[in-house]
Amino acid sequence: MYIAIEGIDTAGKSTQYELLKSIYTNAIFTKEPGGTPLGVKLRAMALGGEAKSKLAEMFLFLADRAEHTQEIILKNKDRLIVSDRSLISGIAYAKDFPMEMTLVLNLIATSNNIPKKVILLELSKEELIKRLSGKVNDSIESRGVEYLLDIQQRMKQTIIKLGIDFKFIDASLSIEQIHQEIKEFIDV
Repeated sequence: MYIAIEGIDTAGKSTQYELLKSIYTNAIFTKEPGGTPLGVKLRAMALGGEAKSKLAEMFLFLADRAEHTQEIILKNKDRLIVSDRSLISGIAYAKDFPMEMTLVLNLIATSNNIPKKVILLELSKEELIKRLSGKVNDSIESRGVEYLLDIQQRMKQTIIKLGIDFKFIDASLSIEQIHQEIKEFIDV
């Protein structure tokens, strides 16, 4: 089963991802972007702001997604795969382009392989402001609170549009509460 943990920057995806590693010891744990050697390079380019156009940035993420699908998802179809992000982020973050177009491009990049289940960690505006103020922001986080909240809304729309089994969780809950909700959702 292929499961994705989604959420905008600072929602707590990485924390939950690490907690799941101790429970699902036989699972494949991966991330997008950067889950393959090529992906590490593409991630650095995209998050470092090397792409000057939004289209070039989107294609960097699509290239990572295609490589990730080929090298991680398809090669481990018989295992539990837990991914920090997926095509859902790719579609949501490409908000300058029509959703139908980004949906098609992402389905091409993934050879129509989508997560079976998705967990979305949701942040309120107040919580997002608090979390962003406590860190150095990358080129995407620097686009601002309203930008990230719009991305979060697009993530929800994308999950529903793709018809994926989902669980939306309030990211302001305690780490333990969130972890328990995720574990229960995965184990159903």
